[in-house]
Amino acid sequence: AGMGPRALSLLLAAGLLHTQASPPARSFQLDYEKDCFRKDGAPFRYISGSIHYARVPRPAWRDRLLKMYMSGLSAVQVYVPWNYHEPLPGVYDFAGDRDVEAFLDLTAELGLLVILRPGPYICAEWEMGGLPSWLLWKPDIILRSSDPAYLEAVDSWLHVLLPKIKPRLYQHGGNIISVQVENEYGSYYACNYGYLRHLLGSFRALLGTEVLLFTTDGTRAQELRCGTLQGLYATVDFGPGSNVTEEFGAQRRVEPKGPLVNSEYYTGWLDYWGEAHASTSSALVARGLEDMLRLGASVNMQYMFHGGTNFAYWSGADFKDQYKPVTTSYDYDAPLSEAGDPTEKLFAIRTVISKFQPLPVGPMPPATPKYAYGRVALRKYADLLDVLDVLCPSGPIQSQFPLTFEAIKQARGFVVYRTRLPRDVLDPAPLGAPPHSVCDRGYVMLRQEYRGTLERDGQTTLRVTGRAGDTLDVLLENMGRISFGANSSDFKGLLGNLSLDSSPLSNWLIYPLAIDTAIQQGWPHTALPKSSSGVRAGPAFYTGTFETPGMAWDTFVKFPGWSKGQLWINGFNLGRYWPCRGPQQTLFVPGSVLHVGRPNNITVLELEGAPPAPFLLSLDRPLFNRTLT
Repeated sequence: AGMGPRALSLLLAAGLLHTQASPPARSFQLDYEKDCFRKDGAPFRYISGSIHYARVPRPAWRDRLLKMYMSGLSAVQVYVPWNYHEPLPGVYDFAGDRDVEAFLDLTAELGLLVILRPGPYICAEWEMGGLPSWLLWKPDIILRSSDPAYLEAVDSWLHVLLPKIKPRLYQHGGNIISVQVENEYGSYYACNYGYLRHLLGSFRALLGTEVLLFTTDGTRAQELRCGTLQGLYATVDFGPGSNVTEEFGAQRRVEPKGPLVNSEYYTGWLDYWGEAHASTSSALVARGLEDMLRLGASVNMQYMFHGGTNFAYWSGADFKDQYKPVTTSYDYDAPLSEAGDPTEKLFAIRTVISKFQPLPVGPMPPATPKYAYGRVALRKYADLLDVLDVLCPSGPIQSQFPLTFEAIKQARGFVVYRTRLPRDVLDPAPLGAPPHSVCDRGYVMLRQEYRGTLERDGQTTLRVTGRAGDTLDVLLENMGRISFGANSSDFKGLLGNLSLDSSPLSNWLIYPLAIDTAIQQGWPHTALPKSSSGVRAGPAFYTGTFETPGMAWDTFVKFPGWSKGQLWINGFNLGRYWPCRGPQQTLFVPGSVLHVGRPNNITVLELEGAPPAPFLLSLDRPLFNRTLT
């Protein structure tokens, strides 16, 4: 009985005590005999949901995770977007909203297990699928392959990230039960087993031999052939309306034994600019979930349990025969709405879960309070071309022909390309670019007057007239790098020559714009007012302020009569608005970005043309499904 730890360890070393029968105190393993997971030796299955911490402001993390816990989930699935944490090679950011360790600690505090998806590629409809755009500084790099330049960057990132993860693994007293390697690699053209083997080696070296590593792929034979690897447990993904037995049959062809796992059960779908708002019926989602749980499967509800928002420039794009940028709202028709509110779908899912395991005791936390702050008048501050000195303090780059964003090391946002007309153009002549070379939208100004927009996979020529020496400016907008569906890297900016009457224009001045840096430092609210040039169309900044009546509640901002642009409140970039394309009509403003007791500063960059008497409208509910034409 009263044996001390030293005596015990001597007996163990001598092999006199048999420990084979009892597993280690904390373990999470595969059982190939009984086709299940084993947690601390007991059969286990998880019911999980996905949340992306990068799409939720840090002050709201606890609220969203608590609602997930109260829905009956035993786990959450979490992506780590590499480009969110390594903005430049060797420069790391884990502060504030990017404090992934604080987020993981919060999941543990609330009693949730974690399925971690650290990439390096994550898809997630996130800018470049989470890969940093600085990888494209080497233009011929082959992403998601054994290309040494790519692997070197991946390894140096994993050496920073995974040591933060290791102490949080379940085996080490943490709550991370499994870790996904890559993401649906079978959907990528490269099919490079050497790459997956390299990742397996890096993950094992940095996380140890105990942790459960897995892959996720679609159920087509080709996807499972290219996305799976010996030593990584293969799981599948499919949505409601699928034949569950058939889909899991595909998993069984690559994993004849072990637990059935759907790592991405689609509760909703994403929105693209210019298409209808997606929705998925609650009854269909609930029925599919029940079918899987009845088979004893483990399920993660992804895409999404809570979607959140693509703030700033973080939304990605899909490539499906054409470039399809994703909306700012990442509501996803998910069980928890963009603002974190429980929906009918959430209660339908919770009812299904209650048939298989007890729900936590207590009420579901309510929707966060919303407030309609009403109408906020804005005034024009300046045309964008009149403030290049502020937005590009280092001055322009000179180049004979246009350079890409990547060539001038501009990750996101906007770049101005400026040249002069080489000759008089008295009859309207076509100004245009070869196909796929305006990435993604080019706002054309001649003599500082807006002439129209060139668009990727859309209008690529305008007709113009002018005199020799007239200034031609093209403001290029990056709408988000492709995160899924493309086999080539998605470079931004002017990728080819702009021609006038089919002769290439040369001698360019290229201005990489640091708009967010200026706005975070208080510009233009702290700057002297400019005498702005009336209601001229084209890219311009607008400012205004509003006060909250003693509390900072979430709200939704509508843009009556505006065209397209970007919104900042108190220096926080709330993302892109584009009401004339839709379907999204309002931008979500979390209460945590608002001030109480002092004015809230609004800055709008409108790209095509504001209404004559510009104002914004703050509502207490979102509008998704109306495209104003």
